Formats: sequence, C-alpha cells, structure tokens
Amino acid sequence: MEGELLTSSNRKSSAATGIERKTRDNAADWFNLMVRWERLNEEGFTAATNIINLRRSLSDQLLVGRSSWSPSAGPEDTDRAAALQEECYTLQEVINKMAAMVMKMDRLMTSQRAVQELDEFHFGPEGRTFPLCHSWTTRQFEECACFLLDAFHQELELKRTVLQEVAHAPPELGMLYLSCWLHQPYVPPQARLTLEALLLETGHHPL
Repeated sequence: MEGELLTSSNRKSSAATGIERKTRDNAADWFNLMVRWERLNEEGFTAATNIINLRRSLSDQLLVGRSSWSPSAGPEDTDRAAALQEECYTLQEVINKMAAMVMKMDRLMTSQRAVQELDEFHFGPEGRTFPLCHSWTTRQFEECACFLLDAFHQELELKRTVLQEVAHAPPELGMLYLSCWLHQPYVPPQARLTLEALLLETGHHPL
C-alpha cells in the first residue's frame, strides 16, 4: 500500500462534528497505520531475507569446515554469527513496532464500537437506520473496524512465528517463512478493498 499519510490538513469534510467527525478521523488513522505497516513489512522482509542468507552461509561454511577437518570456527564465521544475531534483533524490533500498531488498531476498533453504542443509546437497539456519511450506518463502520483488526492481529501472530523459526529453519522451510512474511496471507486483498471503501465512505477519497 502506498500513499501520503492523512493529516488534519488534508482530511476532507473537516467541518463535520460529533460522531461523524470521530468516524472520519478513525478512518484516516486506519489508513495511516496500514501505510506504516506496509513500510515495516518491507523492512522486516529485508531482515528475514538477510537471516536466511546468513544462516545458509553459516551452514555451508560448517560443511566445508567438516570436510577439511577444521578444528574451530574462523573469524568469518564469528562475523556471520554476529551479523545473524543483529538481523534477528532488527526483525524483533520490527515486530515490536507492529505489535504497537495492532494495539492502536484495537483502540480504533474500541472507539468505533463506542460510536455504535452511542447510536444505540440515541436511536434504539438497531442504531440509526439512515447513513452516517454517504451510505453506511454506524454498525457498518464498526464491522469494518472489527474485520481489519482481526486481519492484522492474525498476521502479527504469523510474523511472531516467523521470528521464532526463521533463524533455525532449513533453507527450504526458511523460504516458505519468507514467502509468508512477504505475501501476508491474513491481510488479503479484501482488507485493502475494505480500507478503500472506508476512505470513500468518509470522504477522504472522492466517490
């Protein structure tokens, strides 16, 4: 996902107030978080690729050492091991930042749920039956937030698994982990379409 982050200066319909304004602000925050997530995903992919390459290099060197009856690891092996550890730290830091972003997504979902509960208080158990912005009701905004949060929560758990396994996996399995990291199976194209619909509905993108 590419694009400029949305700020108060480029959010449309800035005159909106109350729950409509809150919903618009939440939509912009979703966009910003997903843009940052994609940047982190690229950074993590680079680190994971480096881990796999270093792991393979160390394994190859170990085989060479055994075939030549090398008694101990040389300076190059020590450097590779240190570089491998550094890349693991980098990947851990990426995941820490992703975890912080999922926490922010959780707060956005909670905020949108509060908007829905406020609507139910004013309009009854079914909430408002007329659109909040263009065509969606507040319940549809809440459902959108829940869907996105669930997708990124599951993706975060997958990435934590990759972190735990990638430095120890054989090359073939390592490549599978790398593919999983890059393609993000728990953040399908539908998630990006949902975000686009959210931005269209709230006026951040023109209809």
